[in-house]
Amino acid sequence: MTLLPLPAGEHDGPAVRVGEVEFTRAELFAAASVVAGRVAGAPAVAVHAEATMATVVSVVGCLLAGVPAVPVPPDSGPRERGHILRDSGAALLLGRPAWDNLAIPTVPVDLTARSGSAGSGSGSGSGETGPALILYTSGTTGAPKGVVLSAPAIAADLDALADAWAWTPEDTLVHGLPLFHVHGLVLGVLGALRVGSRLIHTVRPTPTAYAAAGGTLYFGVPTVWSRVCDDPTTARALVSARLLVSGSAPLPRPVIDRLTGLTGLAPIERYGMTETLITISARADGERRAGWVGTTLPGVRARLVDDETGTELPADGESIGELQVRGATLFDGYLGRPEVTAASFTADGWFRTGDAAVVAPDGHHRIVGRRSTDLIKSGGYRVGAGEVEAVLLAHPAVREAAVVGLPDDDLGQRIAAFVVAPDLAGAAGGAPGGIPGRASDGTPSETANETASEALIDFVARELSIHKRPREIHLVAELPRNSMGKIRKSALAPPETP
Repeated sequence: MTLLPLPAGEHDGPAVRVGEVEFTRAELFAAASVVAGRVAGAPAVAVHAEATMATVVSVVGCLLAGVPAVPVPPDSGPRERGHILRDSGAALLLGRPAWDNLAIPTVPVDLTARSGSAGSGSGSGSGETGPALILYTSGTTGAPKGVVLSAPAIAADLDALADAWAWTPEDTLVHGLPLFHVHGLVLGVLGALRVGSRLIHTVRPTPTAYAAAGGTLYFGVPTVWSRVCDDPTTARALVSARLLVSGSAPLPRPVIDRLTGLTGLAPIERYGMTETLITISARADGERRAGWVGTTLPGVRARLVDDETGTELPADGESIGELQVRGATLFDGYLGRPEVTAASFTADGWFRTGDAAVVAPDGHHRIVGRRSTDLIKSGGYRVGAGEVEAVLLAHPAVREAAVVGLPDDDLGQRIAAFVVAPDLAGAAGGAPGGIPGRASDGTPSETANETASEALIDFVARELSIHKRPREIHLVAELPRNSMGKIRKSALAPPETP
């Protein structure tokens, strides 16, 4: 079984479109076979992973040749890309990057070149046990680590998702996500090619582009879906879709409600990591529970473990523990880091995700967040940051919220919230929800900010247990995010006191 089934004869219909460039499946594999011939025998090949057809052809070509592809973010700085190129051992870089001082040869991809032997090399890697992709992921410390993903792991995950989402060749998948992450590349490109559905990549995930694509299946991150909701006219154009899928970060309840109201479709959420691929998801034919990411996919097992006692926790919908998983979708290890790889697994073979979660009696999972930043231990209580964030986002004046635990001599950690609320203190406009946002002369004031913060703290205290209320709230203009829209909580810090 190959990861990407080869074309069976001539395919006249379009299979992949990226921007304005469109290929049939036969054209794609013929172009990719030229790349396969160029890279055959290399230990690894880097790909300048911009949102172009050249990237798709490059990755497919590497898979046909049985050579690990190493996507390099097009916006990476010299230090990051230098580390990726050195650490991966890539022999060359495919694409046309405008980068200086590269230590390896750069080979442009000719989209007009064709090879008549589309299957050449496919038996050596695209369906065997060797590495297929090396994706780099950043941790809390140190340089990014290379995550080695095999073709069987990718195939197992895509087949499980096809089952969960009723994904068939009759679908048209639409997305505009980056092609150097699991979401955009593995699910969004290789998934469509494996299933046989048509793929339309919009280059950028704008509401207008999504509305014009006419798809049945759409992928997006919370920022994408929030912007879709801000453009009701284009959002309503998605009513003909079959499935809207959100991932890479939790989808706020207000966005879920707005999206459902505008499109008539309750979005599906799913959970995964670069190291595990997607392990948990809501199903197309199952319940879509806001704030929960669904049940384990076929072939995946999961458990919750108390991080202090090491004992397995019950699926009672209340207990918070570290989520650990095992199954066919897991990575082969961190490239060149056997000690780090070993430390990421338990003695009995479960992968430590580092995420805190809750499991309901019916098997539905709710991700509380990263244990390092989102499981807050305050005054002897365990508080999930996600639960507090969900309440803050339910306030009509709050657009975005991020909750962290800050060191505290008395509590161990105190709960702090960073909130984007333009209509509150220090911003133009009114102050809905009964929260005053300005001084009597109409200018921002410290007192007004304090009043707004206290009102939000009380709002949380009314909705949750009193010990879960934030001890401080900081009104900010925006929250720091990475390229996939995830909030960078490590960059959040209170303003310095004069």
